[in-house]
Amino acid sequence: MKYLFTIGLAALSGLSARLYMLRRDYRQYPSYPQGWAVHLFIGFIGALLGAVLVPSLVEAEFAAVSFLLMAASQFREVRNIERSTLEKLESNELVARGTAYIEGIARVFEARNYLAIWTAFIVAVTAELTAFLSIWVRLAASIAAGMAAAGTLNYLMRGPSIKDIADVQLTNIEFDGPILVVGGVSVMNVGLSSARERYRTQAVAAEIIPKDVDAKATLANIGQMQAIAHDASAMVGVFMDVGEQEFTPLVRRDPDSGKLVVVMIPSEDNEDAFLEAISNVPVLESAIRKPLRSVAGRMMDRR
Repeated sequence: MKYLFTIGLAALSGLSARLYMLRRDYRQYPSYPQGWAVHLFIGFIGALLGAVLVPSLVEAEFAAVSFLLMAASQFREVRNIERSTLEKLESNELVARGTAYIEGIARVFEARNYLAIWTAFIVAVTAELTAFLSIWVRLAASIAAGMAAAGTLNYLMRGPSIKDIADVQLTNIEFDGPILVVGGVSVMNVGLSSARERYRTQAVAAEIIPKDVDAKATLANIGQMQAIAHDASAMVGVFMDVGEQEFTPLVRRDPDSGKLVVVMIPSEDNEDAFLEAISNVPVLESAIRKPLRSVAGRMMDRR
């Protein structure tokens, strides 16, 4: 009973942090309510582990600490579960996410459970450090610490978007015979004249121009290119049906400049929304490259 206040408040704070980080957006995952129930329960377990850790350290129960750390390591299975689920759903997507995007989503869900543990731990530490004060002061200090921890950790988890590493702008669409050319880059052969006419009248295209050598290397990742195609189609909609390969959103790379071109036929003609969708595509962790941090990369940048 001695640490009931600390454990209870810290566990609730960790669960609240997990709920704060749990949101459903255009990616349509996790589903509601089944997916939310699973993630909130796992988040509560993580919060409880973080809350109990402080009393265990105070009482020098190092065996309990070791057990808690071992239990926390099992959260790695969360990534495997998320990966498996998304891979099974992949066949139902008109525009696939790609394995790199799926791995990134799975890592995020695993990491958010660790953030619940950290938030609960910080709240528990605050509650114990203010134990000599009144209950209301302890409560206020602990809640403030929890809110600051959850907000800070969630902010630090946010990676860069395409707009942070490249300039996104509209570009022209034309045909060289049956070859679809976007921004000077040959994209694909469109055999049907009806399909070519639809591209001329309804398609939108953009070019993604990297800001530096690091961005150029990052955008060259195939998984990042597939993520751009998927997110753009998910946010603005896509004019296609199963089996209509000629209308699949495409991303191609210009080998000379390193820029990417994106072309698709959206369900609604809104060029601003199209550019905004591409700009906000997350940069995948597995796609990030930093050649400028190497001697050879800096030598190439001076050429």
